[in-house]
Parts: sequence; C-alpha cells; structure tokens
Amino acid sequence: MNDGMNDGMSDDRLPDHRRIGRELALFDTDPLMGAGLPYWLPDGAVVRHTLEEYIREAERAAGYRHVYSPALGKRELYETSGHWDHYSEDMYPPMNLGAEEVVLRPSLCPHHALIYRSRSHSYRELPLRIAELGTMYRAERSGVLGGLTRVRAIQLNDAHIFCTLDQAVDEARAALELIARAYADLGIEAVRHRLSLPGEGGKYVADPELWHRATALLKEVLAESGVEYEEAAGEAAFYGPKIDVQIADPAGRESTLSTVQIDFHQPARFDLHYIGADGAKYRPVMVHRSIIGSVERAVAHLIESHGGAFPAWLAPVQLTVLPVAEEQVERAAAVVREATALGLRAELATPEQGTLGARIRAARLVPYQAVIGDREAEAGLAAVRLRDGRRPGALPVPELLRRITDRVAARGTELWD
Repeated sequence: MNDGMNDGMSDDRLPDHRRIGRELALFDTDPLMGAGLPYWLPDGAVVRHTLEEYIREAERAAGYRHVYSPALGKRELYETSGHWDHYSEDMYPPMNLGAEEVVLRPSLCPHHALIYRSRSHSYRELPLRIAELGTMYRAERSGVLGGLTRVRAIQLNDAHIFCTLDQAVDEARAALELIARAYADLGIEAVRHRLSLPGEGGKYVADPELWHRATALLKEVLAESGVEYEEAAGEAAFYGPKIDVQIADPAGRESTLSTVQIDFHQPARFDLHYIGADGAKYRPVMVHRSIIGSVERAVAHLIESHGGAFPAWLAPVQLTVLPVAEEQVERAAAVVREATALGLRAELATPEQGTLGARIRAARLVPYQAVIGDREAEAGLAAVRLRDGRRPGALPVPELLRRITDRVAARGTELWD
C-alpha cells in the first residue's frame, strides 16, 4: 500500500521522531521482538494512553459506541470481505488450527460488519456508529519499516457507521469535522485533502456503478465541507474511494493520517440489511472513518511537529516542582502530591539531581515548572516558569494548580490564559 511515506535517511538538522523518541525514552525496538514491532516505554505509554482516551472521549461525545473484536479471523472472513482476493500480498499467511485456517487481521472493518450483522436493525436505530481502537497487522516489507511511521502491528483508531443512503453524506461530513477538531487540539496541520480514486489493474473491485456512486457522494461531502482537494488515481482502497487527510514531516515527506470512506461493497458482501419503515429489508451504507489513523503514526508526527514538546494535556510530565534547596523539599513534595490528586502528571526535581539551573534545563520540555525557595515556601507560593520562556511570576499554589488543570482540561496548544 502506497501512502506517500518515504522512510529514507533524514536530514540530521530536522526533527526525527526515531531520534527524539529514543532520547526522550518514549519507545524503542529490540531485534528479538523483530523489525517493525516497537515497544512503548513508560513516558511513551503515557502519551499513547492519553491520546487514546482523548479519541474515545471525542467519539463518545459524537455518538459512537465502542466495541472490542479479536485480532484473528478465519480465512473465510477475509474471502467474504474481499481482502483475500485484493489485499493478500499485505497480509500474513494463514495459520492452521486443526481444520481451520486463521489469519491476523489486516483491517477491522470485516469484524465490525459481523458485529452489525449479529443483531437485527431497524431504520430507527440508524445511523449506528461503531468504534474501536484495535490492533491490526500488515506484512510490511523490511525496506519500508521505520520507527513508528511504518510498523507491522498497528493500533488503529477505526470506526464504521452503518446508515441509510440519505444519511451517508451528513455522517461523512461530521467525520471530517471531528478530524478537524482533533487536529486543532493536537496541533496538527493538514497539508491537503485528497480524493483517492482507483487506478488500473485487478487490485480494485470490478464494479463501475459502485465506484461512481461512492465517488459522487464523497465529492458532495467535500463540497458541503468547503474543503479544497486534489484527485489521486491509484490511491483508493480496493473496495471504494476515500478522502485522505494528508500531513507532512519536517522534511516535507507526505503521508496519510486520517481517512473517510463511503463503502457499498462490504454491506453487499456480508448481506447486511435493516428494516425500513415499510417493513421491507434495505441495504445500509458503511462509512469508514479514522480520526488519527494509527496511534503509532500519529505519535510519530506529534513528536516531530512539536519537537518532543507535546501540548500540555498530552505531555508525559505536565508539571515539575523544583525546590531551590534541601529545606524546601518537603514543601515541594506536598505540591506534587496536591497536583497528582488533581489528576496532573507531576514530578519532583530535588537538589540531589543537580543545580537549580541544571534541573530547569533537564525539564525544558515540561510545560510548567514551579520553583519553590524560602519566600515561596513560607507564603504558600510557587514561582512559575512556562516552557516557552514566559514567567507569570509567583502564584499561590492552589491558583497555579487550578490554572494548569483548566488548561489541560481545555486541551489545545496554549499554555497560559
């Protein structure tokens, strides 16, 4: 699958998530785990968990219901979905389990189609929005693997909306709006939107009417959203066209992060239906959408675009408390406990770790620093330093913690009101 990402050698002068991620102890790899299978270290796990919870919360607020589905499926499942015929080169070979052949899933959509099919549905229930942060597996060639941008085990932020034909455009447009809000909160800039269309060859489902109908609907979505876009032949999914939201790394290399698709193919393959107002059976439309694509690629982009200085709500450590001398350690530790009780990720940097200047430099990527000397300890204050160099001055500790918690709750990229 060509997604525009080239993981060649990068310019040493540009931010590289592989170098930054290892320097900040966010993730790493080991030959015994294998290429394309990074593991997350504690600070990286905090970023990933916070990002995943943000997505779940945003989806719940938008009316999605979350599910879990297994990372394995029988070969027949992917034959039904069309993956086996059109996508098997990117899948791992089947494993024999007695009389059955099972496969590591390359996609979540066949599982969600089965979840929909497991119950009868009325038109009154639609749109039905099913979301999952689930693992899928791609048999990527070793030559294209790199850091978190191209991996073999992918944690995908995926969702499928089962709706009527009349609802499809509104649902796809709402998905684009959800993506735009997430990008604003995360500090991600989309470089362009792409309408990805089929190319030549047998990779794509041979159904001209299917492609025509889905493409027309996506063009309507883009027009109603007021989004400028470019058409790109040969970039569609095998079963239908898609809107790709493109990002670029510091070297200008482009990749796809988020997608919205309208699918007539899989509802037909899985014989999905709902009962209409007249009591007859109708075929739903399946809208695929991913707000941030894979968690791995999203974090890689965030590392590079922010240089490791994540937005305050996403940062592994949000507040560092620095006592000037040993005499203020007890008071500083109490501030850390207060901050932690409020849900902040706070750490204590004691004089044993070096001079005050050295500790401030070590915490340079932490959004907020609270320095406590004799005067501050006696008065219940903390001298505030922001990561961007601003110094709001000495504040009462409760006010400081309130300001930080308010900014974290508001998300976004601003550090101070």
